[in-house]
Amino acid sequence: MILTKRFLDAVEYAFYLHAGQKRKGTKIPYISHLMGVSSLVLEHGGTEDEAIAALLHDAVEDQGGKDTWKAISALFGSKVATIVKGCTDSTITPKPEWKPRKKKYIKHLRQTKNESIRLVSAADKLHNARAILADYRQLKEKLWKRFNVGKDDQLWYYGELVRVFKAKGPRALAVELHATVSELENLT
Repeated sequence: MILTKRFLDAVEYAFYLHAGQKRKGTKIPYISHLMGVSSLVLEHGGTEDEAIAALLHDAVEDQGGKDTWKAISALFGSKVATIVKGCTDSTITPKPEWKPRKKKYIKHLRQTKNESIRLVSAADKLHNARAILADYRQLKEKLWKRFNVGKDDQLWYYGELVRVFKAKGPRALAVELHATVSELENLT
């Protein structure tokens, strides 16, 4: 597959939306996460639309809600917008309580027939889990303080995601996510 200027436009738009934002508890520019997720999508056979959605998967949740979703739809089309919406667990601020929101998102992933949503979501969760594992190796238990909920809830969430992705796909990303989460569980 050859990427077009649309992909470059999406990189620029993601950069614009997330400029100045850092990964939680780090000095790492947030765009690195978005590029990493997009890279995983491409490495696992994703289309340009899926790779663009990966670049924008946090935009609605973190940078403007429904107005940002409308802009994504206008700029990149309904297919990209549908994937982004499917990867969004909240469009309101402040976000609803963590555990009910995550349970609802897991149910959504289990029920959706849209494989593109699960591909982008699995790539996102794998990239996040790898970052958590790498940071845990340095910070140990201090790592969990950067999150809204503690270790047990985080590990519960990732375990549920593994089950969904193993059952519904994408299988290869599910296997990688399982290995990463298992390693994290064994270290803690």
